[in-house]
Amino acid sequence: MLIISSREFRQNQKHYFERADNGEQIIVQRGKDKAYALTPINEDDVYFNAEMIKKIKLSAEQAKNGEVKKITSSEEINELLGL
Repeated sequence: MLIISSREFRQNQKHYFERADNGEQIIVQRGKDKAYALTPINEDDVYFNAEMIKKIKLSAEQAKNGEVKKITSSEEINELLGL
């Protein structure tokens, strides 16, 4: 793990991005009590990708059309959750 200042990061961004791409954990220290991890992400890390947005829109449409399952008891909640 490498800890660098925000100033060092700004001056050498390309270098630190490349090191993070190669699997090194980079921590950027900002002030005395703030720090950030520099980590590469991929498509699976993005919560609202195109597929997720499609699922959300489908769910909203189903709810609008009344295609929902109403839960009215704790037993039904447990059953839904597989408990």
